[in-house]
Amino acid sequence: MSLIGPHPDTGRMSESRTIRVTVRGSFDNLTDEQKAELIANGGDDLLTVAYTEQGHLTYDLAARPFFTFRFAEQVTDEKEIPQAAIRAEMKAVAWLEDRGYGYKKITSQTVDMSEVPLGKRGRREAAKSS
Repeated sequence: MSLIGPHPDTGRMSESRTIRVTVRGSFDNLTDEQKAELIANGGDDLLTVAYTEQGHLTYDLAARPFFTFRFAEQVTDEKEIPQAAIRAEMKAVAWLEDRGYGYKKITSQTVDMSEVPLGKRGRREAAKSS
């Protein structure tokens, strides 16, 4: 986490929280041309998971019609997390609609990375930096 400045209400320093949002759904009613286009583009390497501000899309249309977008966002307050999920869903839907891809069953899940316990390696790295 990084300090980003005084909180407007308390005057105390606020901490920035990294929120990872995973948006899942299914492609729906794709034309043969759309399927061929998606398969040709490959949907990125399913073993490479990246959470980015713009979103990282993975799918394996040859195996199943599901897709996953991964987004990362910084928030300063826990109360902003639901809005981060909504923004991520809206970005995913916009990407799909801009390309004319049908979709259904959009869901999202958020993880506040400040709440994730550090593993052995993470604790070791944190100890080095303190």
